[in-house]
Amino acid sequence: MDVAILSVSLNVYSTARIAEEFEKAGHFVEHIDHTKCSVQLGGDKPRIFFGTDNITDDFDAIVPRIGTTVTRHGAAIVKQFEINHVFSTAHSLGIVKARNKVSTLQLMSKKGIPVPKTVFSINPNNVTDQIELLGGTPVIIKLQEGTQGKGVILAESKKSAISVIDTLYAMNSNILLQEYIEEANGEDLRIVVVGNKIVASMKRTSERDDFRSNVHRGANVEEVQLTPREKFMAINATKHLGLGVAGVDLIRSKNGPLLIEVNASPGLKGIEAATGLNVAKCIVQYVERKVKRK
Repeated sequence: MDVAILSVSLNVYSTARIAEEFEKAGHFVEHIDHTKCSVQLGGDKPRIFFGTDNITDDFDAIVPRIGTTVTRHGAAIVKQFEINHVFSTAHSLGIVKARNKVSTLQLMSKKGIPVPKTVFSINPNNVTDQIELLGGTPVIIKLQEGTQGKGVILAESKKSAISVIDTLYAMNSNILLQEYIEEANGEDLRIVVVGNKIVASMKRTSERDDFRSNVHRGANVEEVQLTPREKFMAINATKHLGLGVAGVDLIRSKNGPLLIEVNASPGLKGIEAATGLNVAKCIVQYVERKVKRK
């Protein structure tokens, strides 16, 4: 196969690992910086350019690794590949939905997948009402499109919550508020789904001075056994978003597992280290099956 990995940089562990496994399997793989791609519409057939090179018909499959700051352009490039009948490990619309936490939670709620109590609004005058809807403080304040734990704040009092929310509203930031699940105790689950199959899962535990359990923030990781309910939630969340590869984040509460978010470009470093599993190879095998069937 000829495969393109859409990523701003190849000097990232996950991107490099996927490229390495494609090459080991005997495939041609090329790194394409999607921020340097453009689409030409009109005429007989839309064309995709990487710089000045026409790459419209160069690839059998693409693996999108789209960054937060260029989500919409990256998704538009993915969509054009889809229109041109090139297989993608993530649907363009799924990338956009997964990047926005509100869109993800709305869809999950509609599909019956449990999520934490969540409130979002753009009205700065009803902050107190929003907090009360969640049962009071402490509350979690999140940027709707933050990643790796960035833009996630724990407000332990109503006064601090109002101060933070007022500041974010003044900066025209899109935010949401969530109930604080105390019994989660700074732990969450990261589950990697590839082709409607769970290939790896780990528990992330935050450092003592940080409630966020992201690997990029120094969380401790270990392999974890999932319950049937957790497996069901992870597989179906990925399916509902139209993603072939995803990282699903859950927390364990006294009322059962709750979905926090879904990542369309999950990092592989932490989970490969925690489990000893070759997740990148699973992604390659998934693409092989799909392209062969197509």
